[in-house]
Amino acid sequence: MFVEPGHTILVHAAAGGVGSLLCQWANSLGATVIGTVSNKMKAAQAKEDGCHHVIIYTEEDFVARVNEITSGNGVEGSLACLKLRGYMVSFGQSSGTPDPVPLSSLATKSLFLTRPTLKHYNVTRDELLEAAGDLFAKVSSGILKVRVTDTYPLSEAARAHEDLQNRKTTGSVVLLP
Repeated sequence: MFVEPGHTILVHAAAGGVGSLLCQWANSLGATVIGTVSNKMKAAQAKEDGCHHVIIYTEEDFVARVNEITSGNGVEGSLACLKLRGYMVSFGQSSGTPDPVPLSSLATKSLFLTRPTLKHYNVTRDELLEAAGDLFAKVSSGILKVRVTDTYPLSEAARAHEDLQNRKTTGSVVLLP
């Protein structure tokens, strides 16, 4: 998926570690960013991280709200409200394995669905160093701000995972040895 100025994207879990960075990155590229979160505290964080519109999915129907925001044109990023020939990228699953997507549902709008893993995008050492260099340059320049909100001793890794699964965390979670 290529995010360009004028695109509208939807980021679920916009206040999570990856979601926070994705919102900042897409905003820096000139995209309109819609984020979903579970509560008002996370909504404030998502706004700080570049979301133009934040939907608290526990309080409103995010599909209806996305359609309202986009005047029915849809977005990149969520099967239920994708635009014609839209892309959905499923990355991460801290709260469990996502439901399977019937392939026939993609045909209704000629949709694209991908489930990337980092190891396929940084296969060689050179690719890894280039990607890491790009990331650290964006952090150094202030385009991306890594939000570490929760730290756990390594001995409490199980609790950290439970908190992630139960959506008790925001930003990046760090385990300390």
